[in-house]
Amino acid sequence: MKLIESSFKLHSRRKFIYDLGIASIGISTLSLFSGFKSHDEDSSKERIRKEKASGKLGIALVGLGSYAGGQLAPALSETSNCFLAGIVTGTPEKAETWKTKYGIPASNIYDYKNFDQIKNNPDIDIVYVVLPNSMHAEYVIRAAQAGKHVICEKPMAITVDDCDKMIAACKKADRILGVGYRLHYDPYHLEMMRLGQQKIHGNIKSMSAGFAFNAHKGQWRLDKAMAGGGPLMDLGIYCVQAFCYVTGQTPLSVTAKEGPKTDPERFATVEQSLTWQFEMPGGIKAEGFSSYADSRNTLKVEAERGAYELTPAFNYGGIRGKGPDGNLSFPAVNQQALQMDDFALSLIRKRPVRLPGEMGKRDVAYLQAIYQAMRSGQKVMLK
Repeated sequence: MKLIESSFKLHSRRKFIYDLGIASIGISTLSLFSGFKSHDEDSSKERIRKEKASGKLGIALVGLGSYAGGQLAPALSETSNCFLAGIVTGTPEKAETWKTKYGIPASNIYDYKNFDQIKNNPDIDIVYVVLPNSMHAEYVIRAAQAGKHVICEKPMAITVDDCDKMIAACKKADRILGVGYRLHYDPYHLEMMRLGQQKIHGNIKSMSAGFAFNAHKGQWRLDKAMAGGGPLMDLGIYCVQAFCYVTGQTPLSVTAKEGPKTDPERFATVEQSLTWQFEMPGGIKAEGFSSYADSRNTLKVEAERGAYELTPAFNYGGIRGKGPDGNLSFPAVNQQALQMDDFALSLIRKRPVRLPGEMGKRDVAYLQAIYQAMRSGQKVMLK
């Protein structure tokens, strides 16, 4: 079945994706991961020198957990505008492993005590903070004070006040702050933006999104002090983002309800599940669901002339979709490579970043409003 019925619509879709930047990032979205080989110190330094000489910006990853190791580091082997230049970790064993695997000079390896010395390292232009949520604010601020541009993983922080401090620190240091919203570079989500914002199938009537998986006991994400909340902070934020970028609008109000706790010990400090409903402009209702004891991964839109959806919706890869015209089909991309390359290119070309700290602050405010509505049982109006 044809996806688009006319050449005009096809051109429109391509133009929309181009305008959003995917065609201007300058990397091959189908390039294969070639990996890195072991390096000695001299060859590691030579690698860095060549990367810098080519005009690329160096990135240091702060926090070497599963996302940094499983997604960001491999993605940096596919980027054209930036490269893995350094790491920050409190685990010596990890430092040695990464040094060997990725050819990182000893001079570009830091721990949390000497992190501020990164200011003296010209190899590193960008710091990517990939730490537990409660640590984001501290290390974004310290990175800015060290004269580095910063990408902060989502959620940007656990309070709006922390977001304000992070934005202020970056502005004071004349550094750029971006948020790691990878799905803004995925072609399936770009198509959902096009369909929704351009009203291809008419006005949106309602939306729903759910993201849930089973979080095992002992993870930091189950500790409110470290995570700032439960699955809403980690998974629900994807749904919040989707409601905004599919419609091109921001919510007016929210109601919310916490689900039952079937495992009170595991969920002693955070919610097990949560359902909320945004009222969007134009009377659109957007219902979100997040849980750490369920399985869900969907984004659905009901429009005047048909529905369109992604299932699974929020994965690193393997996203699938369908609409009134049939199945959606796009080439596989590395979302993180596109995301980091676009941030670096914005710095190189001195243009505004697509996903600034102000967007991260907005979303943290929405998350906090959802929790307020959950606790109070009342509708919360949004600015």
